[in-house]
Amino acid sequence: MKKSDSDNKKHTSSVDELLAIMARLRDPEHGCPWDRQQDFASIAPYTVEEAYEVADAIAAGDMAHLKEELGDLLFQVVFHARMAEENNHFDFHDVVTALNNKMIQRHPHVFTTGHEPLSAEAQSRQWEARKHADKTSVLDDIPTNLPSLSRAVKLQKRAAGIGFDWPDIAPVFDKLDEEVAELKEAMASGDKTRVTDELGDVLFVLTNLARHLKIDPDLALRQANQKFEQRFRQVEEQARRHSPNPPPYSLEELDKLWEKVKDNEPGN
Repeated sequence: MKKSDSDNKKHTSSVDELLAIMARLRDPEHGCPWDRQQDFASIAPYTVEEAYEVADAIAAGDMAHLKEELGDLLFQVVFHARMAEENNHFDFHDVVTALNNKMIQRHPHVFTTGHEPLSAEAQSRQWEARKHADKTSVLDDIPTNLPSLSRAVKLQKRAAGIGFDWPDIAPVFDKLDEEVAELKEAMASGDKTRVTDELGDVLFVLTNLARHLKIDPDLALRQANQKFEQRFRQVEEQARRHSPNPPPYSLEELDKLWEKVKDNEPGN
């Protein structure tokens, strides 16, 4: 649906109001004491948290909640931009302008006449090539403070982009077997440092397996966490209700309750 001029003006006014609110919150004399004392480092954890809350709302399919969480994430962008403006680095409009230019530059097949239509896969390869044209390594701009699963996926995708990848999934399972065997050897040695190293290798290969399956490993783990939590809460409830003994309960007792909960789930 095409936006009318009045809609565009209303939306522009809303953005301007948001920027004005942020400026007022940071005002040295009349602003909020908490907002005034923040800096980039202190706000960064909140930015990451809001991004995860956006992902949670998407996973739940809750559009009303998603709208709210996207607003909270946008506020983080405005907060960082305001602090940068106060230090004469850039402002919110500079952020938007840079983003606009980047999107146009990286999508010539959309914004430039005479370009052949591209498949999503070809466009993705072209995007990565443009991003890393001036880099010494394709790994250069992967943030070190990303969650480890997400960073592993990015590292593997970047390496695969220049050909460092198995052609199919079978060798990934072979590598997983190899790494599990090495983990068992490390455990037998009793060397905690070596065990940690080998366990990391196992997790890295599992992440690679997820990538080959085209599954987000973080999403898969979050779903597993949610499933475990739902089941275990029922196990706890039943154990408290029926067990004559206080916790800790026996593993045998809890395992029987666990299987009972699983059997009562829909589809079983």
